[in-house]
Amino acid sequence: MIGPPPKPPRERVVLAERRGARRVRTRVEVAEQTEIGAALIGGLIRAQLGLALSCALAMTLILAALPLLFRVTAVAETVVFGIRLPWLVLGAAAYPLLWLTGRIYVRLAERNEHDFLDLTGD
Repeated sequence: MIGPPPKPPRERVVLAERRGARRVRTRVEVAEQTEIGAALIGGLIRAQLGLALSCALAMTLILAALPLLFRVTAVAETVVFGIRLPWLVLGAAAYPLLWLTGRIYVRLAERNEHDFLDLTGD
């Protein structure tokens, strides 16, 4: 009795065993300022610019809304500890908000740089 032809042995395909495959060295690409390196650096610059613009826009909107808040509502007439509330907000609350925004910006900018270094690490 003749059965089906024998199956060929299974072959495992592993990309690491390929010979002659070019290894992309992104750190070298960045250092030599090739097209790939320029694209990577451009991506980092765009990420940092987007972060800076978003933080600046958020602070501008918050600080620009304060005069409108003081004008429209009765907040301008409120007195706390003998001082009008707008002076307390502008003199005491605005600076911690600016400091906090700066800390958040620095942390996120460092994260962008860390991600860039992870991407370019060999």
